[in-house]
Amino acid sequence: MARKWNKLEEDKYRNELFELYIIQNKTIGEIADILQIKFQTVYRRLQRLGINSCPENKKHYQNRRNDVCIPKSYSPNLAEFFGIMFGDGHLSHFQAVVTLGTKELGYAQYVKNLMEDIFQSHAKLISRSSGYRDVYIGSVELTSWLQKEGLVPNKVKKQVDVPRWIFSRREYIQRFIRGFFDTDGTVYKLRFGTQVAFTNYSLPLLNSLQLMLKKLQYKPSGVSSHKVYLTRKEDLLRFFSEIKPANNKHLERFGKFINA
Repeated sequence: MARKWNKLEEDKYRNELFELYIIQNKTIGEIADILQIKFQTVYRRLQRLGINSCPENKKHYQNRRNDVCIPKSYSPNLAEFFGIMFGDGHLSHFQAVVTLGTKELGYAQYVKNLMEDIFQSHAKLISRSSGYRDVYIGSVELTSWLQKEGLVPNKVKKQVDVPRWIFSRREYIQRFIRGFFDTDGTVYKLRFGTQVAFTNYSLPLLNSLQLMLKKLQYKPSGVSSHKVYLTRKEDLLRFFSEIKPANNKHLERFGKFINA
C-alpha cells in the first residue's frame, strides 16, 4: 500500500503534474523522463490526485509515431539488437526497453546509438535514482512488429527461442551472440583458467545459443543451471577477437583474468 503523503508533498505533486500534464500538455512518458521516475509512478500520482488523464489530447496519443522506421530487411545491426533484447531487454505494448547496470554508461550510449541507427529515430537514455539506466524507444507500430518477429513481453513464461532468420547468415549469428553476451553474459576466473557464461531462463533460447556457438566452431558446454559455458582458452581468445563484445566491463574482466 502506498505511503500517505503529507500536505507539502501532495501540493508539490499536484502543482508539478498539473503544470506538466495539463498546462504543458506533456505525455505520461515525457513526464516520467523529466522527473526521472517510472511511467507507472506518474500514472498512479495522477490517479491519487484526481487529475483526469486525457491521452487523446497528447501529440503522440497511443504512442503512434511517424518518425520510427520499421526495418524492411534483416541486417547485422538488427541481429545484435535482438540479442540485446533477448538478454536485458523488455517489450511492453508501447516501448522496447533495455535496462543496464550502474557501471554501464558507455554501453548504454552504444545501445542508444544502435537503436537510432536501426529505427532512424531518437531513442532515450535515462538514469534511475538507483543508478540503473534504461535505454528505450517508444512506438506501438514498432513493438507490434517486434512481437511478430519473436520478441514477447514475458520471455521466461513464453520460453522464447531465437528467430530462425538469425541462423541464415554467419554474421547474423555473430552479432546476435555479441548482443546477448554483452547483456546476459559473464566472465569470471576459475581456479585453473577463465570461463565465459551465457545465462538465461528460457531453455529453447539456451539450446539455440549452444547450437549457434557450435556453428561458429566453438566447443560450448551442455546447458546446465540456466547457463552455457565456453572454457577452452583458444575458444575464449577467438571469441573476444571474432565476436568483439561491445560492453567494456566484459573486455576489462577478460583482459584482467586472461593475463593473470
